[in-house]
Amino acid sequence: MKRTTVSLLRVRPLVGDRTRGHLVVGSAIVRCALGRSGIVQTKREGDGASPRGVFRLRGGAYRPDHFGTRPPTALPIRATRPGDGWCDDPRDRRYNRPVRLPLPGVGAEEMWRGDGLYDLVIDLDCNRGPIRPGRGSAIFLHVARPGYGPTEGCVALARADLVRLLRRIGPRTQLSIG
Repeated sequence: MKRTTVSLLRVRPLVGDRTRGHLVVGSAIVRCALGRSGIVQTKREGDGASPRGVFRLRGGAYRPDHFGTRPPTALPIRATRPGDGWCDDPRDRRYNRPVRLPLPGVGAEEMWRGDGLYDLVIDLDCNRGPIRPGRGSAIFLHVARPGYGPTEGCVALARADLVRLLRRIGPRTQLSIG
């Protein structure tokens, strides 16, 4: 297994702009995007907020047709496929879990996206054990929009920054938001 060099990543919002922040990685500071509603203590489905807390990095996924080979990391990471999704419907028993699409009548995020945001995704341990319906789903560390536009509640980095970060994190790394 690769040596993990970073045990804690810290996210801090920018003063005057709750939708953007900095990710502190050791002595390095990296720009990031946050949820459109900033950081909140109590996360709710659809609130557009990034959850305050300390989260494990459960593993991730990458889009093989945009990366070619598996990005180097000590985290468990798998290739996504067309039809991969993530259930965001609190009424469904698969809520906040990976699913295969389509799911008629059930809300779900597409993981194989055309905009590149989920080309590389790390699943944060937010509302994952136990899973509580309505307390937030699909909270990831993923690729940022151009200009670091706000997310739906995730933390997003420039693709190059996320790829570099992936080399320095592992199963024991934690992400502190707020």
